[in-house]
Formats: sequence, C-alpha cells, structure tokens
Amino acid sequence: MNKKIIVAGHISYDITPVIYSTKGKDFGKLIKPGKLINIGKATVANGGSVNNTGMALHKFGADVELVAKVGDDEFGRQIMEKCMEKGAKTSFIVSDSEDTSYTIVIAPPGFDRSFLHFPGTNDTFKLSDLDMDSIKNGYLFHFGYPTLMEGFYTDDARDLIEMYKGIKKAGLITSLDVAAIDPESKAGRLDWEEILKQVLPYVDIFEPSFEELLYMVDKKAYKKILERAGEEDVCMCLSLNKDILPLAKKVMGFGASILLIKCGAAGMYLCTADGVSSKLGLDCEWDNISYFQKSFKPDRIKSAIGAGDTSIAAFLYGIINGYKPKDAAKIAAGTGAVCITEYDTFSGLLSINELEEKIRNNWETQDFIKE
Repeated sequence: MNKKIIVAGHISYDITPVIYSTKGKDFGKLIKPGKLINIGKATVANGGSVNNTGMALHKFGADVELVAKVGDDEFGRQIMEKCMEKGAKTSFIVSDSEDTSYTIVIAPPGFDRSFLHFPGTNDTFKLSDLDMDSIKNGYLFHFGYPTLMEGFYTDDARDLIEMYKGIKKAGLITSLDVAAIDPESKAGRLDWEEILKQVLPYVDIFEPSFEELLYMVDKKAYKKILERAGEEDVCMCLSLNKDILPLAKKVMGFGASILLIKCGAAGMYLCTADGVSSKLGLDCEWDNISYFQKSFKPDRIKSAIGAGDTSIAAFLYGIINGYKPKDAAKIAAGTGAVCITEYDTFSGLLSINELEEKIRNNWETQDFIKE
C-alpha cells in the first residue's frame, strides 16, 4: 500500500546568526541602543513545520509531499531550491504579489531561542489554496503551525476545522502540530480551547508542546506555571502527575486518538484512546497507552530550533511503519536529541537505522521530569 504523507502548513526562510557566548547573561539584556555586539556567521536554511517535519521524513525515506505557500521572490526561490536539491517532492503555491515569510532566529548558547518573524505568505495561505483532490490520494496528512497562519485561524479557525473534516472524511490519518501563540496577536485573543474541541474530533494524532497546549486550554494555569518556573525553563520543573497527566486527560476528552506532548529537554508524554488500533490500523498495543519517554543526552547543543518538528517526523514514521508505541516514542526523542547538534534542522539528523543502533547501544537518557 502506498503510504504517502502530505506535510502542509507553515514554511519560512530562517536566518540564524551564531552567538558564541553571552557570559551567562540573557542575550536580550545585552542588547542596548547604540551598542555593537559581535556575532558569528549566519546559517541560512529553510524553517517552519513543512520544512522541518517534511524534510526529516524525506531523510528517513518516507514518501512525502511538501505543501506550502511562498512568494515569487528571492526567499521563496531559495526555499524551493533547497528542497529540490535534496530530492524532496514539493507542491508549493507561489504568489506573484506577496512576500515569502522569513525568520531571524536568536539562539544564544544556554538559553531558549527567540524569533523575529515576518509571516508573509503564511498569513494568506487558506483552505482554498489546497488541491484537496490530490491530498485525498494520500495516506496521512500532517499540518503544522495554524496558530501562526491568519488564514487558518481567522473566523474562529473555520478553514482549519473544515480542512480536517474534509480530509478525515476522505479516510486519511490526520495529524496536527501547533506553535506558540503571541498573547498580543489576533490569534492570542481567540478561544483556542473551543477551537480544539471542534477540530480534534477529526485529528487522529495531536503533537503540541506542553507550554503551547497549556496556554491554549488553561491560561490561568499557564500563568501560574510561568511564575513557578521563574527564570528556569518551564519544561525543567514539570510534574508528571500534577502537570502533564491532568492536561493530557482534559485534551484527550476533546476527541484526539493519539496525543504526544513534547516537554522540551525533559522528554515527551504519549497517551492514546481506547480502540485507536482498529481505528488507524495499528498494533493492538497502541490502545490505552500512558507513557513518558525521557529525553536522550545530546552529543552537543548548538540550537534547539526544529527539535520538536523533527521528533514529530520520526514519530509519524514509526506509526506508518508499524512500530510499537514505545519504540515510536524512542525514535522521536532520539531525533530531537540529534537535531539540536547543528544550527539547522537537517544536518544533524541520523537515518532511522543509525538512530536505532544508537538507542540499542545504551544511549544515556536524562531524568529531568518530576513524578
């Protein structure tokens, strides 16, 4: 059976300057008017969910098609050329009147990354841009970052909901990833809990990060956990029983079949509904899973950008290739750990065989999560 994966959604051209050292200070606090800060050379690469998840699946050997919207400009041409250079199949929508999205990634060593982002064609991408007849010939459909795409969150995410209804009706396995929401943006003023209640019944696999998901469904709890974390990364002070499990239970009640909550450097939590194996044609071991996968210790850390997206790629690869749930979670966590060893999201990736060998050779895990 042809198991083509369509990866659609957000794409951008990423410019990541190398920041060698901040001497323990937050980079943001070093930036002052009139001050010169010396940095290293810039890495320029494709970014966004379509590139990060789609190109990782391509590297793993999956039959994948990339669908995104770009402008007929230099950044758009660079995005398409970089995908084609690696032999990926693309079905880009090209606008001759709009500008391609780009992101300047600030990734100082020892701190979480920050972004200067121009949404460009990601904001004008709509359901009407998609070739639904072509998509319906696929096996699995993954969409990334609708929370950053105005065309898919406007009118209370009407296009997003209708898209998943149509694709699920066509019989595909459906997958959804989201991105952090700016509270001051148009997206930040929406009722995302209500939106998730409407879209998740048509989503088989949902792969948000803990912070993204908590903000979407419980802003008060999100504010409290930020206060609790203080200057520390939220994901480094999470309790499995007090934080992750209650959130997962609430969201599973919205209708998703498989929920993979990415918890940053701590790892990821996987849970599934009853009957998911027969619904999606999986091994019976996929029913009623509740499992926390610890992160693997990376060989080095250059940039965390794309780690979550590429781990999703490995997880989806595991699902379509008959992996048992814990094995799929392991290659997902392993992929995130190798992704961060380089500044771009592709160069550090290993093949699935290399990844599995590294895991078999007692790859050390990290125990950051609290019970």
